[in-house]
Amino acid sequence: MAWLHTWAGLWFSWLLYAVFLTGTLAVFSEAISHWMNPEHAIEEARTAQREAPTVDRSRRLDMAVQYMSRNHGGANMWEIWPVNRHHDNGLVAYWFDQNHQYADAELDPDTGEPLPEEHHGEGRQTAGGAHFVNFHYTLHSPGIGLWIVALAGMAMLVALVSGIITHKRIFKDFFTFRSGKGQRSWLDAHNAAAVLTLPFQFMIAYTGIVISSLTLMPAPIAGVYGTGPDAERQYLAEYTGDTPPARTGQPLAVPALEPIVARAEKLIGQEARAIVITHPEDGSMRIGVYGWNEDAETRSRISSTTGMAEYSAATGELLRSRPAGGVAGGAPSLLQQAMSDLHMVKFGGLAMKWLYFVCGLAGAAMMGTGAVLFMVKRRTRMGDEFGAATARMYRLIEGLNVAALAGLGIACIAYFWANRLLPVALEQRAAWEIRAFFGAWALTLLHAWLCSPRRAWIIQLSLLAALCLPLPALSPLAVGDHLAAQIARDDWESAGVELATLAFGMLAAWGAWRVARRKPAAARPARGATPAAPASIQEISHDHA
Repeated sequence: MAWLHTWAGLWFSWLLYAVFLTGTLAVFSEAISHWMNPEHAIEEARTAQREAPTVDRSRRLDMAVQYMSRNHGGANMWEIWPVNRHHDNGLVAYWFDQNHQYADAELDPDTGEPLPEEHHGEGRQTAGGAHFVNFHYTLHSPGIGLWIVALAGMAMLVALVSGIITHKRIFKDFFTFRSGKGQRSWLDAHNAAAVLTLPFQFMIAYTGIVISSLTLMPAPIAGVYGTGPDAERQYLAEYTGDTPPARTGQPLAVPALEPIVARAEKLIGQEARAIVITHPEDGSMRIGVYGWNEDAETRSRISSTTGMAEYSAATGELLRSRPAGGVAGGAPSLLQQAMSDLHMVKFGGLAMKWLYFVCGLAGAAMMGTGAVLFMVKRRTRMGDEFGAATARMYRLIEGLNVAALAGLGIACIAYFWANRLLPVALEQRAAWEIRAFFGAWALTLLHAWLCSPRRAWIIQLSLLAALCLPLPALSPLAVGDHLAAQIARDDWESAGVELATLAFGMLAAWGAWRVARRKPAAARPARGATPAAPASIQEISHDHA
């Protein structure tokens, strides 16, 4: 079990560290997206100061139906958001295109005509916090990337279980940390980060695998329903009890939506968020009304589903409904929904997000300290684990440690710098921000293998601090905004991002200082080994962090 814990942990520690760090940042993906589109953030603050316009929802619904009937009459589904809180209270329509993909159009609330793409003004194109969300579970490769991350998640569960089995004093390590003791300190840090957040680490790894079960375990579904998108849709429809009727072929005009929406709101006890019309303009047409979750509701329920009521367009009969927090399909669906919301922290409000953020950083620290500990234990006792290639393998691992831990931090902050420095009008601007992330990360890996390990740690931690600490000063120069103004207008999303970068910068500067002042330890031969280790191994041991 000790062997399993060591090697399963080591070979996946670099990837798991990246998954945990970017997943932790993804907890505040909306705040990061807000900061990375400063023009929109400033305009949003100005809009909040103005008196909210009066919304004639009935007229908005009628205009949206007319637009959809003229332009997308053959679509199997229409979805209307009459007051979209995420689009400046605008009017938005969605539909399924010929490829069964979501398409959308933002409509002018006064005329019902589609608005041009540039109507939001000079806002920059950016991937925002979605970059961290997508990377942490697909590595920006939805096919093979999802499988790689899932395999790493399984390896994490193996490492956690084997670590518990081999742990002789798990409860004592709740309260044990000895600083300045070399290998003992790294082991204490690794144990403390793991033990203090052990329930969280199990939960986040397990739920991350479960919510991708359709992809990871396709055989049972394929055996019953076949393969392909239509088979998956049929499975999901039966699983949730949401099987739409077949089209009748008889034309049926869409009825006035406002009376139906008002009736549904009274039933579910929530303001209407979206109106979904299945088989529009057909005799089988159904009209579903979905509610908005208020902040107070998300703090008291694990399931993030909203209230819903669905009616027959032909008769007005209530066909099905669910309360807020409920799901269609019974206990299995509720369990799947709860697993998903547990992983994505869609409950508990801001306090729960901060708890996940801190526990996520502890998980990243667990991976990072484990990877460093592997080499710390071997720097002073050079053995023969890889035969003649031992020195080269240790050098490879040292370089991966530096690039995976310090280098990933540099890549993340380079992504933020790219957001501020790239021209606003640059084509494929969001893609260039992501290229800056991967490009910076690749350079740190090259640097870590060109420099001695100790020097690479010092340089990369210093560079991380040098990029983090001045980032708040970049905003006034690049976008005319600054930290004091953000706090003054209660824009704590933007201010939080900049304050967090200052905190990480100071932590990186402290780490660089600690590595620089620490004297390298002399290598001593392993038990049973010859007294003189190869010169290449001695050089590694003398240049440690």
